[in-house]
Amino acid sequence: MIPNVVAAVVLGLLAFAVVLAVVRVWKGPTAGDSTVAGDLIFFAFIGAVAVFGLQFSIDAVLDIILISALLGFLSILSLARLMQGGKR
Repeated sequence: MIPNVVAAVVLGLLAFAVVLAVVRVWKGPTAGDSTVAGDLIFFAFIGAVAVFGLQFSIDAVLDIILISALLGFLSILSLARLMQGGKR
């Protein structure tokens, strides 16, 4: 269990990062900028899940985070391949 103040600060910083990423998705000049910002939003969500899991002492959070991180990694690889036109 982590202190409430630490959890609030971390969640506040994650929310600020998500706001900046949404701005980058909205104004991104290239598809690559929007893709990276979307990935940042996804991993900020995973960070928030981790903070809530630590704060409420939920045992299954590590499994959820590992599966989500693997899916996020695979999705960014597929988006990168799509942006390259299917070339390696």
